[in-house]
Formats: sequence, structure tokens, C-alpha cells
Amino acid sequence: MTDIRSMLPEELEQAFKDMGQPKYRAGQVFDWLTRGVSSFDEMTNLPKGLREELKNEYVIPMLTCLKKQVSREDGTIKYLWELPDGNAVETVVMRYRYGNTVCISSQVGCRQGCAFCASTIGGLVRSLTPAEMLCEVLYSQLESGVPIGHIVLMGIGEPLDNFDNVMRFLQLVNHPKGMNIGMRHISLSTCGLTEKFDKLAAYHLQLTLSVSLHAPDDETRSKIMPANRGRGVEELISACERYYAETGRRISFEYAMIDGVNDTPYHAELLAKHARRVGAHVNLIPLNHVEESRFEPSKPEAMKAFQKILKDAGVNATVRRKLGGDIDASCGQLRKKLAEK
Repeated sequence: MTDIRSMLPEELEQAFKDMGQPKYRAGQVFDWLTRGVSSFDEMTNLPKGLREELKNEYVIPMLTCLKKQVSREDGTIKYLWELPDGNAVETVVMRYRYGNTVCISSQVGCRQGCAFCASTIGGLVRSLTPAEMLCEVLYSQLESGVPIGHIVLMGIGEPLDNFDNVMRFLQLVNHPKGMNIGMRHISLSTCGLTEKFDKLAAYHLQLTLSVSLHAPDDETRSKIMPANRGRGVEELISACERYYAETGRRISFEYAMIDGVNDTPYHAELLAKHARRVGAHVNLIPLNHVEESRFEPSKPEAMKAFQKILKDAGVNATVRRKLGGDIDASCGQLRKKLAEK
């Protein structure tokens, strides 16, 4: 059966035309889907006969909340959602001065193998469908009761490893007849699948591309990020240059600070060189501790010195505010605990 929640309004119009139905029925169905309905019976302005016909041809994917955690420190909400096939992914709702942001997953598990990340433990199970990613945003908004105005694809998985489904999700969530979340309010994070950068740039989307750099040299980066092997930092920075030239959109470098691994003055000076080359903003991230990882977060004084070197070199560098520290808010931890049961 066809996943109707992954269809664009224009595709619905053609489908309803093929069924001999008027065009406006497609708009009614898309409106119901945007409201988060889970069955065709809830679409009360459709004739009963049409609802029965739709049941025979289409399925409406939905998520089930397995667990919800709310931070007592800052109000961050973390959801563990069960997918239709029984797998689970995590979504986090964060509150900022400029509005509410949802961090969504794009895959069940991850094949990239970053040594400091809980999401990659167990490898990749499968990629999410456009509808499943859309449901993460929609259900988080409905369940939390807070309006979602920003999206970051920084949860479980590598978005560019699920390229086609992610592109369709972006069309759906950005559609003016849908949730209508602007592209400039969406960030897509990648560990650096450089072969997809030019393909993404060709779409000329106004989103923010956040590159999980985490180390400025091949020796360090290849040790903690297997995706660097066979590509290399130079290839990654060159791909960033092409992306910026094609889209005009400023790139962000995500940089998890790991004690004694990537937080030396040498690393800061080389990172500054890369950032100036592509005009990137650097987002320094205090590492989230993962039980299975040997890595520890950088000491506060090391992080402060690292940031000063970047700023003195003319690089815009900020330290990400840590949210949800009391609820396992770093990606992959809730799903891992579920798998261990």
C-alpha cells in the first residue's frame, strides 16, 4: 500500500484525478494529514465511500510515544518514538529565546561509526521515510503543545546517507499548505559525505549546512570519524567551498570538544584556517559522555583557550549551550537503553 503522508499536494491532486475525484479533495486530505490524523475515518468532510476507497489504497504512517523525558533544568523534552515496524528513534524539543527547535533523526541507527557517538552503536538498521521524519516534527508539536518553528536534522543517522527521503521531507515540511517551516529555519548536519555536497547544492535550498568536523587534520579526524578515511579534510573543505560558492549560504562547523584529543592550540589554529577559508561559523560543543566511549569532554579552561584562539584569528566561534543534561538528551542513548532490555 502507498504511504499517503509522504505524498506532496500536487501528487495527491493527480491521484485523486485518477480516481475521478475533484481536485479539492486532495487539499482536504493534505490538510487532515498536516493536523496529524492517524486514520481516514477522522477525515469527516470526506464521503464515507471515498474514505473506504482510500483505506484500500493508502496507509497513514504514525508514531507511538514509548517514552517521554522532560528536563527539570531547562524544559528540554526528549521523545522515544516507536515506528510502524517496531524500530525506535529519538526526537528532542529544545526551547530557545528565538523559539522552539526540534532535533529529529533521519535513520534508525547509523553506519558512520563516529567513536564518540551513541547513535552509531549497533550500526545502521534502515533509513526513515519522509513521512516518519515529518511525524517526528508534527507529533512533537502536538504532544508537547508548543509550536515548532525550527528544525535541526542532527539526531540519529546521517541525513545525506538518506538523501532522497530527506529532500522529500524538506519539501513536505516547508510546503505552504503544510507545516510551512521556512528553509532558513532548518539546519542539516552531516559528518562530511562530500560526494553528496554538490548534489545538495544543486537544489539551492536556503537551509544551513552544518558540517560535523570535530577535528581539523586527517590524523585526528580519521581516528574518531571513519567517514574521513578515503575522503580527507582537504576534500571536505573543498566541497564546503563549492557549496558556499553555489548557494551563498554560510556553513557551520560543529566541533565536539574532546579532552586531549582535538582541543590543543594546534587544532584550534588549523581549525581557524579552515573556517576562514569558507567563512564558516564554528560551534564548539561540550562532548556528551557516552558509557561505551573512552572519551571525556574538554576541561572548561581548555575550551575557553580554544575559543580565544579562534576569535583572535577572526573566526566567529560560540559554545553551544548544553540542554537536557539530566535526561540523556544526546542522541542515541534512549534507543540504546531500549535495545538493551
